[in-house]
Amino acid sequence: MTAIYKRELKAYFCSMTGWLFLAANIFLSGLYFFALNLRFGYSSMANTVYSILFLLLITVPLLTMRMMSEERRQKTDQLILTSPVSVGKVVLGKYLAAATIFTISTLVIAVYPLILSRFGTVSFGESYTALLAYYLYGLSCIAIGLFISSVTESQVIAAVLSFGALFLGYMMSSITGLISSTGNLLTRILNVYDMTSRLENMMQGTLELKSVLYFITFTVVFLFLTVQSVQKRRYQVSVKSLQMGAYSTGMIAIVLVAAVFLNLAAGELPARFTSIDMTAEKLYSLTDTSEELARNLSEDVTIYILQSEEKQDTTLKQTLDRYTDLSGHIRVEYKDPVVNPNFYKDYTDGNISMNSLIVVSDKRFKVINYSDIYETQVDYTTYSSTVTGYDGEGQITSALAYVTSDDMPVLYTLEGQDELTLSTAFQNGLTKQNVALQSINLLTQESVPEDAQGVLIMAPVSDISSDDADKLVAYLDKGGKILMTTSYVDDFAASMPNLQKVLDYFGLSVVNGLVLEGDSSMCYQQPTYLLPEVAYDSLTNGVAGKKYIFMPYAQGITSQETEGVSITPLLTTSASSYSKTDINQAQTVNMEDGDAAGPFDVGVHAEKTLEEGTAQLTLFTSENLFTDNANTMVADANLTLFTNVVASMSDSEVSVSVPVKSYEASVITVNDGTAFTIGSVLMLFLPLGLIVAGIFVWAGRRKR
Repeated sequence: MTAIYKRELKAYFCSMTGWLFLAANIFLSGLYFFALNLRFGYSSMANTVYSILFLLLITVPLLTMRMMSEERRQKTDQLILTSPVSVGKVVLGKYLAAATIFTISTLVIAVYPLILSRFGTVSFGESYTALLAYYLYGLSCIAIGLFISSVTESQVIAAVLSFGALFLGYMMSSITGLISSTGNLLTRILNVYDMTSRLENMMQGTLELKSVLYFITFTVVFLFLTVQSVQKRRYQVSVKSLQMGAYSTGMIAIVLVAAVFLNLAAGELPARFTSIDMTAEKLYSLTDTSEELARNLSEDVTIYILQSEEKQDTTLKQTLDRYTDLSGHIRVEYKDPVVNPNFYKDYTDGNISMNSLIVVSDKRFKVINYSDIYETQVDYTTYSSTVTGYDGEGQITSALAYVTSDDMPVLYTLEGQDELTLSTAFQNGLTKQNVALQSINLLTQESVPEDAQGVLIMAPVSDISSDDADKLVAYLDKGGKILMTTSYVDDFAASMPNLQKVLDYFGLSVVNGLVLEGDSSMCYQQPTYLLPEVAYDSLTNGVAGKKYIFMPYAQGITSQETEGVSITPLLTTSASSYSKTDINQAQTVNMEDGDAAGPFDVGVHAEKTLEEGTAQLTLFTSENLFTDNANTMVADANLTLFTNVVASMSDSEVSVSVPVKSYEASVITVNDGTAFTIGSVLMLFLPLGLIVAGIFVWAGRRKR
């Protein structure tokens, strides 16, 4: 086998075939690398690799067309067929020679992520998973080309048939879609030869072991068929018979059945054993919150998908597979609107889009519109939208909690003092947590309602009444929970004496003046736009150590020792910060005499131990903290903080929240000169160098 491998490999480099194959693959991969990665700044190689798949439909037939057919045409195959070397070793030697050429070009592409890493953050897991898919696909294509080369004497026919076979595998998913949009027995059989669909998950960042197994068995089967094709002729040479031995026919059947059975068995394995999430944001993995909820389900839940199984969103399917793997109580059913156009009307009067979900239990149901699964950002200058986040897990986990819960938590937001109205993003955050939000004016209520899981006091402009303050204190005495943000006033205690009563309950007070940050690394553009240090706590989970909190125009918080009260700082400014009073009359933003020196707590969580239960107050001193403008500055970090606090206020298991997973990959920034230099090497100098080297070797061989 080694001798055949060396002979075939040498033949590739003594002719132009190997050199042209390398030059073509490196040129096209370099072209897409230059355009997508170096110029447009994509940090992942997945799009680049997927874009060059079609080239293999052309280059692989040129690489494999002569491997067996040339032997037959020149009658040298009979020397091999009658030699003591096994046919399997002959075929394997030839295959490995072609695979070596392909491996060389793939190794060149494997350097591209390393080049990108010099200019920014690269998701190596996603890039090399996509490259592995490309490599396995190429090896399978070579096996197909080798088999077809073994059944004809003509190189041209071998090349044309190989291209046709590879093109068929490349287009099979589209062909089956044309045959039947809902799928049938014929399409299921044809999908065995659907090569590109097996690439999708890996190109999206999931190391799909079932796909790896598919391509390996696919390659092995075609190599085996090549052996049997050659074995038939060897049998003819040996015994002058035109019949294929029954042993070979039986072995073909056994191998095909074994390959099908092996892939079917692998398909039945849970996704947690066969799918490895390689994405930087872990888009396809479930958080601990979702896993705990799914494992603890004790009642059956059906998730209806308004789509056929063949056309379902592949990303959403991966997420749903994770849930069904974790719990036998979760069942997924597909309801194709083409077949069942009125199914969704049993659950909603409105129109919902394809791929929407309906989560149903014996207690209640919840509709998840497909438009809510992906977060988009609209560019109003071009009226185009871009997908910025994936919320499939968050929406499904929320729905599961909602349809299985015995009770629904209610939060009351105080009104009557020109309080801040929560924006749509923060209201959606509450909806996602299955928390009902109701307004309350204490002037018309004798007390805070008994069903209140918590009270929101969102940046009141004016003070509450003394009677209202007493009602809030009475609520706290029963173990109540309050989330409060304050509006800026120079002297909070003097301007808001009744709200100060609520703070006094925990021994808290607001420092006079506005906090300015002296450390440029802890503010954004100006000293009043704080980026405070985020303490590690359950309330800051998903933010601390990972993201900034954007907090404009905040005031400091001080505390005094109060019996039974514990204070946990959440957000703190640096030691270089200071509080400047009467900010409107200040002549300079620099620290002056009379300004209080930092650091300051600008967000705290206070708990007071009672005879029965615990009273809680979470206080933030920025009226802009929980607004869309501040939240978008830090990629939803402020929203995450808000939902964490709300979740801590609710005693109900239905209140769960999983943040949106970002789709926005880091951007690679390469200056034009460097980009064109690298592009020139990959698209011009290296391919031309390979072609010149090939011509030189070929011409030298011709002279000899």
